[in-house]
Parts: sequence; structure tokens; C-alpha cells
Amino acid sequence: MANANQVAIGRSNLSTGTGYDGANDKYALYLKLFSGEMFKGFQHNTIARDLVMKRTLKNGKSLQFIYTGRMTAAYHTPGTPILGNSDKAPPVAEKTINMDDLLISSAFVYDLDETLAHYELRGEISKKIGYALAEHYDRRIFRAIAKGARKASPVQGNDSTTSMEEPGGTQIRVGSTGTAASDAYDPGHLVNAFYDAAAALDEKGVSSQGRVAVLNPRQYYALINATGSSNGSAVVSTGLVNRDVQGNALQGGQGVIEIAGIKIYKSMNIPFFSNYGTKYGSGSATNPGVTSPGNVGDFVGKAIESADDGNQTDGQYGVASDFSKSCGLIFQKEAAAVVEAIGPQVQTTNGDISVIYQGDVILGRLAMGTDYLNPAACVELFAGATAGNGAIS
Repeated sequence: MANANQVAIGRSNLSTGTGYDGANDKYALYLKLFSGEMFKGFQHNTIARDLVMKRTLKNGKSLQFIYTGRMTAAYHTPGTPILGNSDKAPPVAEKTINMDDLLISSAFVYDLDETLAHYELRGEISKKIGYALAEHYDRRIFRAIAKGARKASPVQGNDSTTSMEEPGGTQIRVGSTGTAASDAYDPGHLVNAFYDAAAALDEKGVSSQGRVAVLNPRQYYALINATGSSNGSAVVSTGLVNRDVQGNALQGGQGVIEIAGIKIYKSMNIPFFSNYGTKYGSGSATNPGVTSPGNVGDFVGKAIESADDGNQTDGQYGVASDFSKSCGLIFQKEAAAVVEAIGPQVQTTNGDISVIYQGDVILGRLAMGTDYLNPAACVELFAGATAGNGAIS
């Protein structure tokens, strides 16, 4: 019996192809079903906005914060008038946080593309715009905190008889005095640095409420791994307050683990050896020596920009070389402040504009500025023989 002549309803132009190679595929004309999922682009956990002070700015270009220093006490001599301390304390200083330029992220969606697409575009684009704005938010705040850790207090009274200088920022080495940047990943060294930082904050009179730390993911998981292992070092096994917390909460990196009362978060937006979040390559004084997992794209391990975008002053938040030894932050809520004139929001064109261009622009915008506030509440962790470069402009 002869073979049937099959109608080539799945072939393109009676293609003789037999595989799955595009135009020559014998199934080329069959419908490609949408899975119902869209793979999201690189998304950082954005956390900094809620960990520092935030104020809304209206009808102005900057916001002023006032510092007041401490006062002394003395015994009263009977019969003498009380006319105020002779040193005229408390000393007062100010900190002004200026607005940056308007930050935007936008995409144009063509009506015909949206009509033909079998998946929803606008919601996904809006999310990605939000991620871009939030990433900017975190990176600026974390760099401002590192900047504060290198600053003296703005309150420095100039009295000839009494010193009235307030405490400034703190930089703490993770590990020994050697030049190994890899100490940044050693859980025992990290725990020791946390207790050192907690002691420094106590000594400088910083409130124990609202103390947090932000590490990169590998540092965070190194602590978890050492905690869950029976081979963990003694300092790690006894140093993590919430080491018995298990499951998703522990793995999530959202402040579950505590060391010395300091909640630990993880983020890919902290300054880390001149990069954001991580740095791959061989170990050295400025590279902790982590092997790249491969195919990391253009966003992972991105170097800190050498100049800020737009019309901002170059290096306002510090450039890559300023963070060549930085490997983590510990701070209290007063460490930095954010001022917002326009909070993160999404706008969409409509009306005549949509008719003229047959599509809509989806725009995300944000107007904010940030800087360190109380240097005493800022601690920068570094690895290697010396700390990072001096005070950031």
C-alpha cells in the first residue's frame, strides 16, 4: 500500500525541513503559546529608603537639619547669680541636604504593538521603571552613609576652656591588619567587626534603636552557612542572636539575623571594593577573590560611576576609587536623611499626544536628595591594611 501524501499544514511554503530550526521547521506555522510568565530583568532588593530618615520637601531647593551639641554641668555657689553656662553651650551647627536633578526612566509603547502582543506590556514596564528608580535610591543613600563614616561631626565648639566637639564617623577593619581583601567574606572576622562597631556606637552615644547593617549577598550567606554548620567557628556559633531562625525568613536577608543587636540586610547596591554589590576576579588587596558564576550580564558587579549622571556635581556621592576597600555598612537611622520633592511615581501620556504618536510614553520620575546626617551613626567596614580613601567631597 502506498504512503499517504500528508498536507503540510505546519510547514512554511512546503518546507522540507525536519527539525526545530525556525523557517525550516516542519512545525513552523503552529501557534507558539505564551507561558503566562515574563522573565524579569535584574532586580535588586531595595531597602535603604526605610532605614534612614525621610522628609518631604516643598517650595524649596534644600532642607536644613540642625545639630545641637552637649552641655556641661557644675555645682552652684550659693549667692551667685545663674546666668547660663560660661561656655555658651550648647554649640549649634547645621546640615543642608540639596535636591538632585529630576530622575526619570521612560518607555514608549506603540499602540499596534500593544494590540498584537498576547501579553500585557504596561504593567511590566511600569515595574521595571520602579526598579530603576529604587536602585538609584539605594545606591545614593549607601554611598552617603559611607561618606559620613569618614567625616567629623559638624558640631565643633570653639570655646577656649571647654572642648565641645561631638563624635564623628567610624571605619572598622574586617579581619587582621594584612592586605587580604578576602577577609570580607570570613564569618568570624565579620562577627568580630560587628561587635567592634556596636561598641563604637555605644561609646559615641548613638541610640541602640534602629541599628542595621547591610552586607553583600555572599557575606550574608557566609554568616548563615557558618551558623547552620556544626563546624562553624566559636565566634560565629555564639555571635548570631537569631541563629535558630530557619526557613525562608532566614534566607530572605530582611533583617532576621542579628549580631550585637544589629539587624542584618543584604543588598547588591552597597559600595563593595569599587563596585556595586560584588566583585569577581583573583584575590588581592582590592579584590576579595570570588569566581564569577558566569553569564552575569552588564549589571552584576558594575563599577561605581566615575561621575554622577546629569547635572550633578562630579563625585558628589563618591567615585569608584573612594570605595576601593569598602565591604559593608553598619548604621543607625540618624546616619543619613533623604529629602523628596517628588516621590517615586509613574505617569502616562494620553489625549492628543497619544493620537499624534499612536502610542503612550510611560514615565517614572523621582526628585530626591540624600546625604549623611549624623556621622557618629555611620560605620564603614573595610578589608585590607588601610581604610578607603579620605573624606569624600
